[in-house]
Amino acid sequence: MKTLDSKLKAITSGKYQPEHFILSDAKDPDMALGVTAPGPHGTRAAFLDAMRAIVSQKLMDVMLGSASNIEELARTGVFAKSGVTPAIRANDTTDIWLPRHGSYSAEPSRPFRSASLAHARKFCDLGLYSVTFNNILSRDYDSVEHYARFRDDALKLKFRHFLEVFSPNAAQDLKPAETGAFVNDCILRILAGVTRAERPLFLKMQFYGARAMSELASYDPGLVVGILGGSAGTTRDTFELLTQAERNGARVALFGRKINLAESALDLVALFRPVLERSTTPADAVTAYHAALAKKKIAPKRPLEDDQAITEPALEGHRG
Repeated sequence: MKTLDSKLKAITSGKYQPEHFILSDAKDPDMALGVTAPGPHGTRAAFLDAMRAIVSQKLMDVMLGSASNIEELARTGVFAKSGVTPAIRANDTTDIWLPRHGSYSAEPSRPFRSASLAHARKFCDLGLYSVTFNNILSRDYDSVEHYARFRDDALKLKFRHFLEVFSPNAAQDLKPAETGAFVNDCILRILAGVTRAERPLFLKMQFYGARAMSELASYDPGLVVGILGGSAGTTRDTFELLTQAERNGARVALFGRKINLAESALDLVALFRPVLERSTTPADAVTAYHAALAKKKIAPKRPLEDDQAITEPALEGHRG
């Protein structure tokens, strides 16, 4: 059994302990960007090597990537004897279509799909489906309709999914302070009409703060809530986000840029479990990370003191 399945079983049966928290590396930037997608890795080949290294570390439960990259890893046997579950980005939205000099993301999100579930099913059975709501009836209605059609296809192919709900990218008549409540209500609304066979395994969404996370996570014990990483931020932001989200009911974290843009991704990931299981504090984890960088003679992006700063607004005032 893959670790994802065993941990989901513990979570949904009411037996959750911090060791059951699910971790995913979201290495799917090529579904948004182009030449710049690999970040510091530079090329697709180097990016694939970075994905292989994370899988080999055996600390992640899910490796999320584009269908083309997950296919390549599966073809070379990366997941064959691993506890890590491969997953593809199963759809696209225009708010994450980000070519250099492009402006698609400025317009209200529109959904589409470039990945074929029938072909992807040959090498994996899990995908991420994303939606974005902007409080614009025609656009949001379209997103719900596309999601319904996806669920029909997924059910026929026995293809599991988890659901990502992005923050509004071009909201209409919606104040920033209202976003968390708006997104929570949209999630519960679109899932209310979805039967057990069609439901997502878990959610992926922005952390809007302790109150919003606790509200959603406590509403339905059968709904497994997960967080996305967002911007790279400081190292303290990364560990604080894990801590605060978990303490307020999140049971999954899917980090992309926070891992991909780290000076040493493997050393960063190695500290996730100690933070989640509370054997170290977020502040001490930052210190330990800098010690690991120094041991490998890797120059940090910022001094330790600066890297201890909490810079993400949703985390302020709730230090772990």
